[in-house]
Amino acid sequence: MLDLRNRFNGVFTALITPFKDGAVDLQAYDALVERQIEAGVAGLVPVGTTGEAATLSDEEADALIARTVKLVAGRALVMAGAGANDTKKTVDKVKRAEEAGADAVLIVTPYYNKPTQAGLVAHYSAAAEATSLPVMLYSVPGRCGVEIAPETCAVLMEKHDNIVAIKEAGGSAARVTQLRAACGDRLIIHSGDDGLTLPFLSLGAVGVTSVVANVAPREMVQLVEAWKTGDTARALALHELIAELTDGMFIESNPGPVKAALALSNLAGPEMRLPMVPVSTANREKLAGILGRFASASAAFQEMR
Repeated sequence: MLDLRNRFNGVFTALITPFKDGAVDLQAYDALVERQIEAGVAGLVPVGTTGEAATLSDEEADALIARTVKLVAGRALVMAGAGANDTKKTVDKVKRAEEAGADAVLIVTPYYNKPTQAGLVAHYSAAAEATSLPVMLYSVPGRCGVEIAPETCAVLMEKHDNIVAIKEAGGSAARVTQLRAACGDRLIIHSGDDGLTLPFLSLGAVGVTSVVANVAPREMVQLVEAWKTGDTARALALHELIAELTDGMFIESNPGPVKAALALSNLAGPEMRLPMVPVSTANREKLAGILGRFASASAAFQEMR
């Protein structure tokens, strides 16, 4: 368990899926993955919400997971998105992710259906029984309409040894304490909100599954490392450094803003798949300003250190 917990420590980047003329832009994807590894992230999350998994075919998702595993070559943990709002489809995605070589799976609560807590237990139990991989639950009520209760996490962990973690994206740091009260320190907790990374760490979380790390992987890694080494002043300074950029990543629905930011940085194109569309011109200009200020502040910060 200690080794598993250590593998989940740190920054996990929720990777975008770059597109070009309707197809996955593999050249851009490869470069994005390598940039993350060079920055020292602990994990990569392909085909999640930020990766527009809902509009990827099964074949595209399988290929991206396998490609990520090959590119990473053991240098980070690969946790594949494997959720759907249909339990049968979720089980299939979990099995396919394992076959593609993923190290772990991230399973979102069923969206649209709004199952009861009993339904969540049945859903996650079916998924956990379909794989030997570690499972990270993903609670994001703003997108899915239902929250995983702390008591439900405890039930699931009692029933299934491979349910070990949760990505908590409900927007409240108080959830960390509630989850730890129900599950103890056995539960590995990741912040699902970049802006709450530091508060989450201070309350017992061990990492973050991050959107902003697509743009600023080095700074996110430095923030988490500073906290873990006891340099709280540096961690706070890094939190403040990325605050405006973090807020900017949600100026419109994810992943529109992060794709726009990467396009402005010449790292990937802004193309998305319907019903998602690129950010508005006005918001693109706002993001350009945010990126410029962030780049200047980050350069100054790195020189000071």
